[in-house]
Amino acid sequence: GKEVVIANAIIAILTIGGQQLFSFFTFSCPCHVGQNLIYGLAFLGVPALILLIVGYALNNQTWRLVMGKRSHFGKVTSLNWLLKCKLVCFVLCSITGRALVAPVTWLAVTLINGSYYICAVSEYVPVYYYGAAPNVSASERSRILATFPCSQLVPPELTRARDEVILLLRYQSQVAGWLLIAVVVITVFLSYCLASCFSPLSFLHFRYWSSYVHNEQELFDEATDQHSRLYAMQNVRKFFGFFPGSENVKEIRIPSLKEWQTISGLAFLKRVDEEHYDYSLLHDWALKERASGKYLRIDEDP
Repeated sequence: GKEVVIANAIIAILTIGGQQLFSFFTFSCPCHVGQNLIYGLAFLGVPALILLIVGYALNNQTWRLVMGKRSHFGKVTSLNWLLKCKLVCFVLCSITGRALVAPVTWLAVTLINGSYYICAVSEYVPVYYYGAAPNVSASERSRILATFPCSQLVPPELTRARDEVILLLRYQSQVAGWLLIAVVVITVFLSYCLASCFSPLSFLHFRYWSSYVHNEQELFDEATDQHSRLYAMQNVRKFFGFFPGSENVKEIRIPSLKEWQTISGLAFLKRVDEEHYDYSLLHDWALKERASGKYLRIDEDP
């Protein structure tokens, strides 16, 4: 839907901006043998992994899938089990596709920029073609190559070789970035095509179904908010003796010290029976205790 496209575009733009700020303020290649690769790969992979996990965590479908422990197909049959497996796979693919937007954007922008890749692999470039340090040992050559991302550490006689190596690595990194973008775009397009081909709905029927699901979710959220508010209001009224926002309140209830202590602890979801739970300590108190005690009459409105 349009909302998904807009959301993905916003995520991609924020990721690009974050990557640029991250690179400007935090990235500084150590230019040391053995450390460049770890440092560069860490800046390439760790933020992408974090963004992937955050993408999974922020998707409501993830928690719906995790918390949907029980089967909704009644008696388990081979056909129902196959249908459920297909549904789980479809939802997982959908969640993964949404979660991959930010990490793929990070990797693509980072590779096109080239700084992390240059830092990571500079010491492994074969420089025989450039005539750089031909008469030194392999360890000394690696040490010299590791300094190439830091221009101030390179000897003047190796400046030209250093520039050519940096150009080669930047070319490789940018090509890899554009290839990643191309693969992702082609994969997404083919996935939508396959999903449309195997869909049992026609084009207009699919649009109607999408609209129905969207409207149902909005209405359900509104009803959930209103229902929970009305339910909570009954328990609050029992504790304080009046509805919040009520006009012409005649009396208020004065809770006892024990009652304040009862509702002031840590709240956990408490199972009452096979079908119902207590959602809070105030809810538990309202179901168990009588609203007796001291009442104070209000003679006039404040």
